[in-house]
Amino acid sequence: MGFSGIGIWEIVLIIVVILLVLGPHRLPEIGRTLGRAFRAIKKASSDLSLNITKEIEENKTAKPTAHATPSPPAKPAATAEKASPASESNPTDQNDQSQKSGGASAEK
Repeated sequence: MGFSGIGIWEIVLIIVVILLVLGPHRLPEIGRTLGRAFRAIKKASSDLSLNITKEIEENKTAKPTAHATPSPPAKPAATAEKASPASESNPTDQNDQSQKSGGASAEK
């Protein structure tokens, strides 16, 4: 047994079938194309691993910045009047509530 459970004779048979189907003139062209494709894949893989390694090294050597505690969000300025629950709801609801309570509407 050889390559992945395929014996020598099976590999020879596959090569003969490929030779018969494609012909002897196209085999060098296909071999070149496959070689270029494998080289491109190998180069892309190498570049990717190089970039990842480079970023990891940069992160290790980078000086950590002092993390300042975030300041609490600014509170809105206090107004003279406190907002009523009606003012927090939809403005049309506010007009409806003022009309129900007997107050004047905002329309003129």
